Amino acid sequence: MATLQGTPVLILKEGTQRTVGRDAQRLNIMAARVIAEAVRTTLGPKGMDKMLVDSLGDVVITNDGVTILKEMDVEHPAAKMIIEVAKTQEDEVGDGTTTAVVLAGELLKKAEDLLEQDIHPSIICRGYRLAAEKAIEVLENIAIDVDLNDDATLRKIAATAITGKHAEYAIEHLSGIVVDAVRKVAELENGKYVVDEDNIKLEKRQGGGVEDTELIDGIVIDKEVVHPGMPKRVKNAKIAVLKAALEVKETETDAEIRITDPEMLQKFIEQEEKMLKEMVDTLVNAGANVVFCQKGIDDLAQYYLAKAGVLAVRRVKQSDIEKIAKATGAKILTDLRDVKSEDLGEAELVEEKKVGDEEMVFIRGCKNPKAVTILIRGGTEHIVDEVERSLQDAIKVCKAALESGKVVAGGGAPEIEASLKIRDWAPTLGGREQLAAEAFASALEIIPRSLAENAGLDPIDILVELKKAHEGDNVFAGVDVFEGKVTDMRESGVLEPLRVKTQAINSATEVAIMILRIDDVIAAKALEKEKGGGEDFESDTGSDEE
Repeated sequence: MATLQGTPVLILKEGTQRTVGRDAQRLNIMAARVIAEAVRTTLGPKGMDKMLVDSLGDVVITNDGVTILKEMDVEHPAAKMIIEVAKTQEDEVGDGTTTAVVLAGELLKKAEDLLEQDIHPSIICRGYRLAAEKAIEVLENIAIDVDLNDDATLRKIAATAITGKHAEYAIEHLSGIVVDAVRKVAELENGKYVVDEDNIKLEKRQGGGVEDTELIDGIVIDKEVVHPGMPKRVKNAKIAVLKAALEVKETETDAEIRITDPEMLQKFIEQEEKMLKEMVDTLVNAGANVVFCQKGIDDLAQYYLAKAGVLAVRRVKQSDIEKIAKATGAKILTDLRDVKSEDLGEAELVEEKKVGDEEMVFIRGCKNPKAVTILIRGGTEHIVDEVERSLQDAIKVCKAALESGKVVAGGGAPEIEASLKIRDWAPTLGGREQLAAEAFASALEIIPRSLAENAGLDPIDILVELKKAHEGDNVFAGVDVFEGKVTDMRESGVLEPLRVKTQAINSATEVAIMILRIDDVIAAKALEKEKGGGEDFESDTGSDEE
């Protein structure tokens, strides 16, 4: 509201809430820090779990940062921006979501101290941006090379991603499965490896233990054989993959067939049967003994296929049809008139097996599969879901490591190294940007500090030891949360892709800068009515922070 010669002039709608200047920055920073604090205790192998219960009563138990943040019902716009960081981190590299969020929260906390000293947000933003560039340069200098044949390093990377999750007790078994799967689907393009994680299918089944999880050199489909007279097991399978239906086609336009004579009816039925028989004969003559069909298979066609000893599955999802074609080398057929033997895929064995309480079809022993399946087992639904999340993270980090060809040590080692190097470099900036760069260096220490706190260690002692080790040129020194001391993380086998760290630093810096640049928050009336007003959120966040 403005006044003109004593007369009030309404600019915003009545009931609109507006927060300006330092108050807006303080509230935004507080909201972002509350989100960061919520996930900070989950960081690292000794991190705690969160139990999330939604409005329907469904329960998720996890310490996976992005899962926690996705499940949280957040109202404040600045808090939503922090959650976006986690989603971006997950989509880009699949791991490091908690690191990115915790770092963003700490950068904002340090920025708040600088704002109290009357340093302008634009100067803080510039200092942070320059420090982030320096941090990434430092990480690239200490990175270790990795390639597809480096099985031991890839297993360590996968194991690091799984450590701290429920699947940890079967870590050797699971990390081996992940590395084998990634190496099978990796393809060389323009001298670089490309991994399409969609070609690794994760199929979940309750029952057994986590150690019963297995990698299948082919595809597992959650379907059963379509006719009881068909074989349940076919060796040396020749596989036809169909997008077309094994049914008599309906006419495109509405048509009416008038039959006035019983003989005509008989001829009509015989013609339909003949057409179906020809379709089946085309497949059988081409050498097919297994058929996967995306659409329906007519009852009569099922009978003819069963008579010919062909195993058939219908209504297979399109994504599975594409994976079967990739795994077996089959061509996806849309027209049955010109099926040739070279259009068929190959596998050593196709069989229907009961897993848990449902039948599944396994395609095993594909020669050079470019799509594979990991069949996940576990005692309860919650365990199976958590193992799936662990494997997704492990697959994504192996993909990131292979595609970039670089890894760094874990355990807070790269953050401390970057922090020390930024402190040495900050005085070259001069001016107030130097203070922002030094604040950035301090913020990086939150990662090893949180790792130590979550493991019940003294964070100050650990940080002092870490700095001493790094000043002595041990760039791989990090927090060993199991031994409770500082050790060489490279020797301990704790490795993470370089891209996970650089993405976390970039994302955290960008969101911190974005929040710092906001000096005016205008909240519409409708938004306030839904949740009972913005002031409630202020008091909530304040109490949480205390």
